[in-house]
Amino acid sequence: MAMASMHISLPTLTPPKLRRVNRYCLQAQKRSSVFAMASSYKEIATSGVKVTDGEGNLPKVVLTGSNGSEADVYLFGGCITSWKVPNGKDLLFVRPDAVFNGQKPISGGVPHCFPQFGPGLMQQHGFARNLDWSIVDSENVQGDPVLTLELKDGPYSRAMWDFSFQALYKITLQTKSLSTELVIKNTDSKPFSFSTALHTYFSASAQAASVKGLKGRKTLNKDPDPKNPLGGKEERDAVTFPGFVDCVYLDSPRELHLDNGLGDIISIKNTNWSDAVLWNPYLTMEACYKDFVCVENAQIGNVQLEPGNTWTATQQLSIN
Repeated sequence: MAMASMHISLPTLTPPKLRRVNRYCLQAQKRSSVFAMASSYKEIATSGVKVTDGEGNLPKVVLTGSNGSEADVYLFGGCITSWKVPNGKDLLFVRPDAVFNGQKPISGGVPHCFPQFGPGLMQQHGFARNLDWSIVDSENVQGDPVLTLELKDGPYSRAMWDFSFQALYKITLQTKSLSTELVIKNTDSKPFSFSTALHTYFSASAQAASVKGLKGRKTLNKDPDPKNPLGGKEERDAVTFPGFVDCVYLDSPRELHLDNGLGDIISIKNTNWSDAVLWNPYLTMEACYKDFVCVENAQIGNVQLEPGNTWTATQQLSIN
């Protein structure tokens, strides 16, 4: 596999050729074809993989493991919105203000941030969470359903970021784990740079939740000024969420442990996600901040990807 060079700095994307774009018009143009495509997906015969209508009639893939685990994946945004272990407990969280209309990103679960994490030259967190992904493969491996989604460039993405790319997102559901593999390929004739993250929302009692494994890591604390993060070093064995939290941890370890305050210890393993982000909005989302925390695997510094090269990162969420 070809390697990508990485720069450890806050993202400054390769300047695109920016054009004014009406997102809603472009999305509406393909809405009918998306639903037609969803109808054809319903013919998928893979055991444990079923396409159905989700909230707002958006196409949703339900993965069901042989031991009772379950996950929901919306094609809009390629967003995993639910991960239930065999006892029926959902370990992910979708905000009560989430909109399922195919226009706004789904607020919750595991949204994609690509090709930009946070604010920048384009809309917040890029465009991958605003587009319909397609199913390119599904299989069942010894009772474990596996789904692979694909996102490619189109008029909407090129209006903000004028590059050709392919993103493949492989999701594997096992009895007590949910694993993902994200592969970004430069299919253009020129290099591009990007930053990315999986903005994972976990169900939690925020006041009781904590994350272990970050002690000694360099931090960029976005509180109180997100435009001028304050550098520092994490000194705590267990990082808590006593109020507003928005902090980047650079060069994070390959495994963190989240105590969600609800009786679960969730292992968050990764390969090639260089950084981690902890976030809880506190009183800025008074209706739901007590019920979740975000622990995000991220690539904060730009990845420089040459034509034909790929970048791959994996995440595995699991409980004992």
